[in-house]
Amino acid sequence: MAEQESNALVEAHPMNGGDGPNSYAQNSTVQKRDMEAAKEMISEAISKHLDIDPNSFSNPSQPFRIADLGCSIGPNTFFAVQNIIEAAESKFKSIKQKSPQFQVFFNDHVENDFNTLFRSLPSTRKYFATGVPGSFYAPLFPNSSLHIIHLSFALHWLSTVPKDHGNSLCWNKESIYCTGKSKEVADAYFGQFKRDMDLFLNARAEEIVSGGLMCLIMYALPNRVKFSDTLAGYSFELLGDCLKDMAKRGVISEEKVESFNIPQYIPTMNEVKEVIKQNQRFRIVSIGTLENPSSVLTDQMFVGHLRAIVEGVIKNHFGDEMDTDELFSLCLGKLRESCHLFDDEKYLKNINLCIFLKTQE
Repeated sequence: MAEQESNALVEAHPMNGGDGPNSYAQNSTVQKRDMEAAKEMISEAISKHLDIDPNSFSNPSQPFRIADLGCSIGPNTFFAVQNIIEAAESKFKSIKQKSPQFQVFFNDHVENDFNTLFRSLPSTRKYFATGVPGSFYAPLFPNSSLHIIHLSFALHWLSTVPKDHGNSLCWNKESIYCTGKSKEVADAYFGQFKRDMDLFLNARAEEIVSGGLMCLIMYALPNRVKFSDTLAGYSFELLGDCLKDMAKRGVISEEKVESFNIPQYIPTMNEVKEVIKQNQRFRIVSIGTLENPSSVLTDQMFVGHLRAIVEGVIKNHFGDEMDTDELFSLCLGKLRESCHLFDDEKYLKNINLCIFLKTQE
């Protein structure tokens, strides 16, 4: 009952489902490039830091269990899982032990399009696939049941937008996202991020086996850089301007625009390290950065990625009054007026972290 209540308190914002032109499946090439960049780091980390007890797999029916949390609908999750399995097979080979059977758990919110996910499962897969619906901010698996946990580009989604009031300094009326410009707003969002990360780390610490490995690929900012000074932040700024334009024309409610906030927080590298250290359940055994691929996107691709990620949040907030086709058409027009920003180093400051964790012994 406690786990059900915990899941119920978490807001769900799944990516666009299906396999149509606005789906996440068709608009996640940036994430795919990041996973390709992380492949070597993952292989090296599994080789160096994954501890395997040969006696644990003496029984042929004992599987090696992998969980991909926040998996969405593919195909990136399948690519990540394949990388992990190949590295795990190499690890077993290095200790002269036959590879066990692999069981992979694909997790995301209950609203995730699991039908599309499982229709897309690779026919050549070398694992048994299982779906696990629920928030990763709550317990999902039995204690000491997972050997490798993987999560990519999901921990910046908060369980909820920080609660504010119209007369509060942390009321984010002027923007639809946490820009980092207001200390009060940034502190409120970081506070929510810390609470969510504590829930996440505490749950995973119980679920991972002794010697197991957790890989987190996260959006992050260099220390002392504001999110508004990145291309992703600028795209949210344009999206907010489009919403305000629609409100001025009476297409949507101005009050709804003022109360709309995207429940995301992009932490700095130091903030990520601080949260993990303060939680005390895990230690960082390896950390690296991935090359930022945003500059290879066209304006059409960029808006397609943006739509696949936040359209659901927008529809949930504005309801039937919102014409998202019009909204993202306006956003594309504004972005084309600023297409030079794709090559402006000023807006290419965000980084992607690849962090490997083991439980504190």
